[in-house]
Amino acid sequence: MIDFGRVQKELQECSKDIEASGIKVTPKGDNLTRLLGTIPGPTGTPYEGGTFQIDITLPDAYPFQPPKMQFATKVWHPNISSQSGAICLDILKDQWSPALTLKTALLSVQALLSAPEPNDPQDAVVAQQYHKDYQTFVSTARYWTEAFAKTSSLGVEEKVKQLVEMGFPEPIVRSALEAVGGDENLALERLCSS
Repeated sequence: MIDFGRVQKELQECSKDIEASGIKVTPKGDNLTRLLGTIPGPTGTPYEGGTFQIDITLPDAYPFQPPKMQFATKVWHPNISSQSGAICLDILKDQWSPALTLKTALLSVQALLSAPEPNDPQDAVVAQQYHKDYQTFVSTARYWTEAFAKTSSLGVEEKVKQLVEMGFPEPIVRSALEAVGGDENLALERLCSS
């Protein structure tokens, strides 16, 4: 059974340190088995300036089993599926230890953004591009960061207006924007998929 006391402590640890690390974990809904992690793109990488959201599901045996994590924000990276957001990282599989926390797991995911392992890929197409045409890989990763991981400087009302002009009803647009923290690209994806 999940140790909810520990999960609460881990959430408090993340919120105490948010200024230093930029890493945030918040509950999705009323129980603590579904969480949303947020990590900033590392400086000096094509992901710099982006804010990446990660869906976290805690298994019943947490902390003795690793949390299930996948990117909710689209990202171009050899170890992250460009389709599903699945992450190829040893500590989320067989190298997990109960001594690790949600924060250390998210820090490891952030470190993976800085140091891809293209020889152990989750996305073979991206890994191949990384090996054969590194500059195109960097440009594509930068473009995806701009398109999917950066909240534009548009104000909320401009975003609402833009999405309403695309034919979506205003109340649904507002709730979609609210659900994704004001990111109009994620809101548009949500509106198109519902």
